[in-house]
Amino acid sequence: MGRLCLLLVLLQLSWSFSSSVSPPSSSLCLPNQRDALLQFKNAININDILCTEFYPFFYPKTESWNKSTDCCSWPGVECDNRTGHVIGIDLSSSCLNGSLLANSSLLATPAACFACVDSDDSTLHTTISKALSRPNCLLGCLILDAQGFEMLVRNLTRLRNLMLDSVDMSGVAVSSFLNLSSSLRHLSLGDCRLHGEFPTPFFQFPNLKGIGLGGNEDLRSYLPMTNWSSGLELLDLSHCGFRGLIPPSFGNLSRLKSMDLSGNHLRGRIPDIFRNLGKLTYLGLSSCNLSGPVPDSVFSAVHLKELRLSSNNLSGVIVPGMLSKFSSLEVLDLSNNSLLSLGTSSKDANHSSPRIATVAFSSCSIRQFPSFFRTSKLEYLDLSNNMISGGISKWEAQGWEELVVLNLSYNLLTTLEQFPGKKLGILDLRSNMLQGPILSTCLNLRTPNQQLFNEFLISGNNLTGNIPSSICNWSELTVLDLSRNNLNGTIPECLGNFSNSLAFVDLQMNNFGGKIPDSFVNNSLTHLFLNNNQFEGLVPPSLANSKSLQLLNLGNNNLADKFPHWLASLPSLQVLILRSNRFYGPLTHSAASFDFSALRMIDLSGNEFTGTLPSKLFRNLRAMTVKPMETRLQPLVYRLGLHLVGIRDYHISVNVTTKRLEMELTKTLDIFVSMDLSYNRFRGRIPEEVGQLISLQMLNFSRNNFTGPIPASFGNMVALESLDLSSNKLNGRIPSQMTNLTFLAVLNLSSNNLVGSIPQGNQFGTFDNDSYSDNSGLCGLPLSRQCGNRGVAEPPAPLATEHEGSEVPFFWKVVMMGYGSGVVLGLSTGYIVFVTGRPWWLVRTVERGLQHIFANWIRRRRTRRN
Repeated sequence: MGRLCLLLVLLQLSWSFSSSVSPPSSSLCLPNQRDALLQFKNAININDILCTEFYPFFYPKTESWNKSTDCCSWPGVECDNRTGHVIGIDLSSSCLNGSLLANSSLLATPAACFACVDSDDSTLHTTISKALSRPNCLLGCLILDAQGFEMLVRNLTRLRNLMLDSVDMSGVAVSSFLNLSSSLRHLSLGDCRLHGEFPTPFFQFPNLKGIGLGGNEDLRSYLPMTNWSSGLELLDLSHCGFRGLIPPSFGNLSRLKSMDLSGNHLRGRIPDIFRNLGKLTYLGLSSCNLSGPVPDSVFSAVHLKELRLSSNNLSGVIVPGMLSKFSSLEVLDLSNNSLLSLGTSSKDANHSSPRIATVAFSSCSIRQFPSFFRTSKLEYLDLSNNMISGGISKWEAQGWEELVVLNLSYNLLTTLEQFPGKKLGILDLRSNMLQGPILSTCLNLRTPNQQLFNEFLISGNNLTGNIPSSICNWSELTVLDLSRNNLNGTIPECLGNFSNSLAFVDLQMNNFGGKIPDSFVNNSLTHLFLNNNQFEGLVPPSLANSKSLQLLNLGNNNLADKFPHWLASLPSLQVLILRSNRFYGPLTHSAASFDFSALRMIDLSGNEFTGTLPSKLFRNLRAMTVKPMETRLQPLVYRLGLHLVGIRDYHISVNVTTKRLEMELTKTLDIFVSMDLSYNRFRGRIPEEVGQLISLQMLNFSRNNFTGPIPASFGNMVALESLDLSSNKLNGRIPSQMTNLTFLAVLNLSSNNLVGSIPQGNQFGTFDNDSYSDNSGLCGLPLSRQCGNRGVAEPPAPLATEHEGSEVPFFWKVVMMGYGSGVVLGLSTGYIVFVTGRPWWLVRTVERGLQHIFANWIRRRRTRRN
């Protein structure tokens, strides 16, 4: 249901209980209210799935509620210190699930007063009943239907404030809001699943001061041009479906303090209306399809604390003199306006905004560092995805003394003399043109009193040298990304234990060598990329201590080891990639005895594994056996922390091979399920249990020595999109059940010993000859070989047997035409044909034959190489 509101609102008349209740004696809690709370506890339960999703932010507060303790001391319960009455319940993030009945004694307590707050995970359901329709009782319900809302409106004729954020009101007709009391001052219905055309006359209610409808994405309307409530102070219509222009009449709302129209379908320019909005402190117009320059009057709203205009089509130049007018500005976000640039001059240092702490100018048209920002007390600076060239000198680095987060990724930087500031905890320099031994130079320059990095990302450059041992002092590091450089040497022995909080390590695509340190203890590692290097030796057994590990990529190295079956003891392991190494031996029974229950991507291709495939191994792959629509996969997008202006995502990518092409998966990795055992020496039958992996999307068993038939159970893998069983010794017929694979786009069964007719129907009508080539016993479409009465390939005609699949004999017939009359005449005829080009029909026939011969030769040559 999205975000839900659990805490209830009961408006009461203070005289209804103050004169009739005496102060409590020893225990503050009133027995009847304690019993009501316990009844409520017994009516609901704690949803373990929700708790897992919201870890570590969940707090199941009702767990500790019991009759032997004072209910006013219970977590989430607030009492009046004088009367002992429960005046507030906060059960947010409590993972609750169940039904809240209208006849609950909790709701019957006349003196109860509950406050309403957001709960991101509680899923309690309730309805308004007649018992709650008395004037002093209003329930903020989780599911509010049309009848309940009509009852609410009818009984609250003097309602001033209505706040039902995150209540499910999808059953309420938005036109009914016109029936609300004209004395209404504040309406807050954020994230209520409202839909339909919102009545614009509502915006003209005379006493309105605050309107909050944000997060109702299916709520549509346009912004009326005139007659807005003149007393309006807060307007939040963010992330709805409002359309049209921003009304110029907004300039008359002189009391307006906060306006957020972000995420709507607006158009046109930002009107020049802000000179009269002297009280405005928040302006949000992000993601509104707005164009043109930022109007000068925006800079007249001198009391603005936050200005967010990101993700539009704004253009023009922002000069430091404009920004210096904002004496109170704390957050400035103009990101993702590709035609917007920042003017710079030698006088920029004379302009500053003393309070500005957060600046985001990513994906604009900035070409050099603005000195204006170096003189202010910035904490967060994002200039990523621009065209800034040059480098960061020592002088520039010392200008950002208060900086905590610096993102300069995706620019054209070439040099870095010193890491900026003393408090810098997060530095992102990915995808620049930095080169040389920067790590050794800059890391050794950091002084003992400087802040230790939490996140350090410098991938996609041309760094050389090794990783200095001083990195072992970064005890607070959580993210380390040095990938896609030219770093070499061995990696420090401290890799697995120098930081208890280290979760993400990416060293892929460098020139590291030697052994992987066997030092993984006391860590929080979730993602480890060591692929595409030159590591040797064994997989470090201490990795078994990394109980939080979700992804392990050791592909494309020189590791020589048996299958590390002990990895199955990692309960969260979802992706295991060992491709293109020198792993050897069978997948023994010990491997199958462990539980790879979370695994959904496994790539063992390009090794020297042998033996048969143990059936029990496939029965343990439970994440691959659930129905595709029921799969609850944990996202493999690494969250880079909550940093002032929001959560940044680090998209994970791995390579997979399909149709003999290697491709990179990034955005689809969260939903991709695959198994690749190709290019090994496995033998024996393919276990029937493989067909139980019904969520598999890619299966590659090619280039092995599998024998026996294709299991009929393959027809159960309804999510399969790519299947490659080529270059084995499979026999028998292609199971007709495989026509059930309606998502199958790539099929390769070539170079086996399959026989019989090719199944027809669904996806099997889209595959060409290459899918079945080099199976002499197959027949039927798309092959030209016809099937006999018994559904097997007819024996070829005697004349065709000698030269089947080749046009070479025809070519020699041309050259030696007239063989019976003499070799000289035949050679002469052949010479005339090819030199004169006549007769033209004969030349075209021969040319086609030669092209076919050449194409077949190239195909066979590639097959032998692979």
